[in-house]
Amino acid sequence: MFVLDSRLQQDTLPMGDLPLCRVLLSNDANYPWFILVPRRADISEVFQLEAADQQQLWRETTELAQLLQAAFKADKMNVAALGNVVSQLHMHVIVRRRDDVAWPAPVWGKHPARPYSEEEVVVIREQLRVAFQHDSRFVQADV
Repeated sequence: MFVLDSRLQQDTLPMGDLPLCRVLLSNDANYPWFILVPRRADISEVFQLEAADQQQLWRETTELAQLLQAAFKADKMNVAALGNVVSQLHMHVIVRRRDDVAWPAPVWGKHPARPYSEEEVVVIREQLRVAFQHDSRFVQADV
């Protein structure tokens, strides 16, 4: 049974689900930073997924990155699966802009996280709703 890692629960806001992955928003308003977590139990590495799930993870990652690049006017999209702190397999999809506080350095540990306000979360949810309006596979999280 899939259970979201407690650290991810603590540090993110649920945005919705794609066919394979839960879509989370890192609670750091310094950057639009999304996290995809395959809803599979006890998986820490991409190669542990079934072949079809591996392909689906890359499809969802690519589609999300493309939608976010357009919706958030990204200069660069950072995509990574690290798992050094949280071992549960998860894919970071981070919108980078030349004017963000860490540019051009990596976002990890560069600046303290700035939690989103409720109003900012409403705006992000609406941006996702618009970005995914033609994709019935995305089910937005209940708030």
